[in-house]
Amino acid sequence: MEKKLSASSRPAGLKSMKSEDIANRQWSGKEREVLRRAGRKQAAGDDSGINLQDIPRLTGKQLASMVRLRDVRRKVAVSVRVDPRVLDWLKSKGAGHLTRINDILTNLMEAEHRASGLQAAPRPRSIR
Repeated sequence: MEKKLSASSRPAGLKSMKSEDIANRQWSGKEREVLRRAGRKQAAGDDSGINLQDIPRLTGKQLASMVRLRDVRRKVAVSVRVDPRVLDWLKSKGAGHLTRINDILTNLMEAEHRASGLQAAPRPRSIR
């Protein structure tokens, strides 16, 4: 007969939780201190405990498929006329054709600045 596992050595089952359950959870003092310590390390940029040796290098295919992270800067609404073929092409790439226009223009502007040896264009202070 197979020996039964004690309650303390049984694998924990998954528990379904809602966001309200997590928000309303009562944290112990020890748990709060662990979270605070992790938050302080993260805020300080302390990643000394992370072992990066087991992370494989990115392949050429992975690098080629990367996209630029969009800035969370405020945008200015403008009206622009484009050739219908250009609009059809942008829309054929999927949702977000207006954002794609901004990305294309931003990439072009940054490439021009790099080619001329200039720094990136300064951010406008306030546009109202």
